Parts: sequence; C-alpha cells; structure tokens
Amino acid sequence: MSKKWRAAAIGLTGHGGFGHGLHLPYQMLPNVEMAAVSDPDEAGRAKAMQQSGAAHGYADYREMLEKEELDIVSVCPRHTIYHREMVLAVAEAKCHIYCEKAIAPDLAEADEMLDACERNGVLIGVSHQARYVEPFLSARKMLEDGAIGDLVSVHGRFKEDHRGGGEDMLTLGTHVFDMTRFLVGDASWVMGAVMLNGREVTIEDRADPTEPIGPVAGDHVRALFGFKRGITGTFESVRGQSKHGTRMSLTLIGTNGTLSLTFGGAATLKKCNSAAGYGDGADWELVNIKPGPPIPGQGDNDDDAMIPRGNTLAVWDIMQKAENGGQPVSSGRDARAALEMILGVYKSHLEGRRIKFPISGKHPLGSGTE
Repeated sequence: MSKKWRAAAIGLTGHGGFGHGLHLPYQMLPNVEMAAVSDPDEAGRAKAMQQSGAAHGYADYREMLEKEELDIVSVCPRHTIYHREMVLAVAEAKCHIYCEKAIAPDLAEADEMLDACERNGVLIGVSHQARYVEPFLSARKMLEDGAIGDLVSVHGRFKEDHRGGGEDMLTLGTHVFDMTRFLVGDASWVMGAVMLNGREVTIEDRADPTEPIGPVAGDHVRALFGFKRGITGTFESVRGQSKHGTRMSLTLIGTNGTLSLTFGGAATLKKCNSAAGYGDGADWELVNIKPGPPIPGQGDNDDDAMIPRGNTLAVWDIMQKAENGGQPVSSGRDARAALEMILGVYKSHLEGRRIKFPISGKHPLGSGTE
C-alpha cells in the first residue's frame, strides 16, 4: 500500500459486541495502525483494546470519529439493528467501512447505508468471509473450468440449530446465499414457503429473534430460486436438525459430476463423478486444497481458520481497492443482494406467488412493532 492507514472499530458489548472478531485484522497487516476502538461498556472496551492493540478507547463512537484521523472503521456488532446509525456516521466521517453481516434488517436501511457510502466516496465491505478463502475459491475455479460439466442446480442448507427456520435464514443463511451468488450469479426469481409447527405462517406469526436482527418467522423454510442459464437452486432450514454440528452446505450438481461444499471452521470441498451425487460413479473424493498465499508483510501469528483469515483478507481488499480502484470482493452491494434473497422468500410466501428480482423497501414481515 502506498500510504499509512489508520484503523478503528466500533463495538457494543452486550448488544452484539465486536461481532466475529472484526476489530482484530488490522494489527496483522503491514502499514496499518490500529488507532482506536469504541464501546460504551468499560470492561468490553478494555478487552477490545488489549485484543486489537488499539492505542485509544472511547465510550462514544461519534467522539472517536471526531477526534481520531481515521481511514477505515469496522462496524462490528452482530445486532443488525445498530448498523444503519453506525455506518451513516462512519460514512459521513469519510472513512471506509468493514461491516458485520447481515448488512441490515431490511432493504430500505441497506439502501440508505449504501447511498451514504457512495455519496461520501467511501467503500463498504461486509463480512461474508468465504469469498476470500479456500475451499470456496477452488470450487469457483472448478466450476469455471468445467470440472463437473455445465451446472444444472444448487442445493443449500443452513445451520439448522435452535434458530432453524426464519432466524437461521438471516443469521447463517446469508453466508449460503452470498456464496451461491459468488459461484452462480444473481437470482432472477424466488418461490418461498415458510412453516411453523406444520402450518403456513401468516404475518401474525412474526417473532422476535434471539438477537435483534429484524423480525423473523417460521421453524421451517424452503425456497426455490431461478438463476441465469436455467440453473435452479433449492434452500432449506428446519429447526433442531443440527444435532452433530453444523449442516451448512452447498451441493452443486453438473451434467458430469457433483461438488459438495461444507461451511464452518473446517470447511471442505468434495467431488464425485455422478451428476446426482449417488448411483454409478458416486464415489466422493476430498479435494486437496493448498493453503492460500500470505499477505505480503503479514504478521507471523496469522490464524488460518476461515473467519479470521477471511476478515484479514477482506480489510486488505478494501484498502487495496480504495487505493487502486474497484469494489471489494465482498461488497455492500453483494451483501444487499444476499439480504434481498432472504426477504424475497418471505415476500413470496406471504403474497403466495413467485417474486421476480429486484425488490426493495421495508421488511415483508413489517417492523415487528406494529
């Protein structure tokens, strides 16, 4: 990089904290100073300073933005209801942004945030870390090289733990939808079905999630998406199915074979020569993946797990694009598109019809306070 960067992070202990370590990557990068963190909780602030190597701590992020000369800021809380206010303040301070997923509770807030970034000439990236790491990069290359022939369909599952259904679709499904777009491209339409205790949900079934990320509904979500070139995708989450670890996965079926991608700390990529994943030629092979190259000048204590490595590569990408032009690989627009797929499922179900993209506006379930 051609200049010295000054970085900071906004956290909120007790309300999503510092997310999945979005305050940590900067100390791993060359030519970057971790200047400050903000958190109204004194103990949380002290811990974040110690973890990140930040020189200063603030109780109020607005004061931090006013007093510190910053170039990039992580908006860290997991609770998406706080993202809009924080992102708007950082954008007005002319700082580039790395934001925790999901980008916002609804598309109206996402659009307001993206417009503010564009108006102020700053970039925003979102923490869909899989875009930066193996084995997801190898899966994309294999698809481009025709390793399984022409892609026919994609099948995704979310984590399916106690949040299974609507909440799972937003908290973990956002990764699965984003990776589908990374591999396949934009969705053209969706048909969704959302169930609760075996019946179709209505807007009266709107519920508060375990964390404030916007309204959710249903303990069983199913969706059929259409993509370009006639590719279809099915996605499902059923509450309480994850009894022995995460079920987050993507299966990509081609004319000559199948790829299987699993998410999590030990993400894997498997291939078989069957176009259905079973029957003749269905012997699965684990694809050997070489570790990704290090970032030039990166610290020796780099963590190669998917989330920390992805965070480091994501903020490095934002800084490189800010200096050289272009949008981050995991851009705010990409994050909005994943959210659009999620909310499209609800919209389709509630309206009882196939929904074409793009869509915009408030959450189909309403604000949750009506």
